[in-house]
Amino acid sequence: MTFQIGDKVIYPNHGLGIVERIEEKTILGTTCGFFHLRIVSNDTTVLVPVANVDNVGLRKAITDEEVERLFGLLGDGRIDNHQNWKGRFKDNSDKMRTGSIYDMADVLKSLTFLSKSKSLSFREKRMLDRARALIVSEISEVLREKALEIEQKVDYALEKCFMVKARNMARASARAKIARPVKATVLSSARLAPARRAARAS
Repeated sequence: MTFQIGDKVIYPNHGLGIVERIEEKTILGTTCGFFHLRIVSNDTTVLVPVANVDNVGLRKAITDEEVERLFGLLGDGRIDNHQNWKGRFKDNSDKMRTGSIYDMADVLKSLTFLSKSKSLSFREKRMLDRARALIVSEISEVLREKALEIEQKVDYALEKCFMVKARNMARASARAKIARPVKATVLSSARLAPARRAARAS
């Protein structure tokens, strides 16, 4: 993937940056092209080798249309959550490394939901804060809205997500309760059938 000066890009685990320069440098006799990125959150400069763009997951910031898709994902009620801490942490770490804002949204949903029922470990709390900050900063830059306003929209979408999940769980529980008496009735009928046949024979 190629970028131009002025492009807004996402550098995984660093956040949103702007391509300020593209230049060649000779290091140990080898000439390489580098993107100079200014990371918006802390105003630092990062050099990314042009040849290493795909390996580090550098990508363009999402579009306005993709923001709508993202909020739909945040509020859809689907939450993946391992009970096993090690498995959960590995999956979430892998998602954070991809640089995909949709993967980060999954991490944000699952850890926020988990935090409502138990205390997160220090590393998971840090990962949750990181996912939230990266999502808010990218949407804020794309929509040109203040971070506080985006945080409120993200919180609203998450609350909607948890309400949808709770409603779906309640429906599943109700269906299970209805199914149990039906099974019992069928079982009782099966047991009574031989007795009825014996009665008719006599």
